[in-house]
Amino acid sequence: MIIIGERINGMFNDIKKAIQEKDPKPVQEWAVKQKEGGAEMLDLNVGPAVPDKVEALKWLVEVTQEATDLTLCLDSTNFKAIEEGLKVCKLPAVINSTSAEREKIEIAFPLAIKYNAGLIGLTMDKSGIPKDADTRLSFAMELVAAADEFGLPMEDLYIDPLILPANVAQDHGPEVIKTLRQIKNLSDPAPKTVLGLSNVSQGCSNRSLLNRVFLAMGMANGLDAVIADANDEALIEVAAAGEVLLNQSVYCDSFVKMFKQR
Repeated sequence: MIIIGERINGMFNDIKKAIQEKDPKPVQEWAVKQKEGGAEMLDLNVGPAVPDKVEALKWLVEVTQEATDLTLCLDSTNFKAIEEGLKVCKLPAVINSTSAEREKIEIAFPLAIKYNAGLIGLTMDKSGIPKDADTRLSFAMELVAAADEFGLPMEDLYIDPLILPANVAQDHGPEVIKTLRQIKNLSDPAPKTVLGLSNVSQGCSNRSLLNRVFLAMGMANGLDAVIADANDEALIEVAAAGEVLLNQSVYCDSFVKMFKQR
């Protein structure tokens, strides 16, 4: 299970202020803290902090890399900002994200190949997020076909079947689980799967519990990565235990510690 730390995001007030004032300290503190928590990647998202997304994302990449050597996941709807960020990445990054719309596919896939980056593909188009697993899967198939068309290695494609909050879209949960399971049958090798895990609990009470349970459910059905709170100790414990119980990592008495240090 790949944990992608979600905290360096301009939606959070401390990161928003840091971006506006170009203060690297909060960004770098969260980079280190998330790595210590168990993150293998860090999601970087300017959010609503400043209008100039291009320079802001580039700055985020540069200051984050001063504090950590983790893989970076560049999260933006602005492909120009993503490319400027990719130019200064020291290691191959992940682009977050593209929908299954053809015009976006034709930008995102060549960009990923140019910079040797991974790519997150969303199972949606301009009409929005589908309700049922079959429609989600059809978008996933388009993304897999695009990877083959443009030459993106399948192991570099992450498909996100898009979970919505349980308090407003409770019926989507089983459809996402079904989609996760079916994505693994689309190709050999299969693409990776990813979820913005915290979305399932947005606006709900007892958010951490919902996140942890859905993580366990997802892992049992082929989920490979989550953008999540890397400093939720119990969430990390679920991920570590899930790997052991699914025979994805070798058991040892310190399996949680080993997961964090990996």
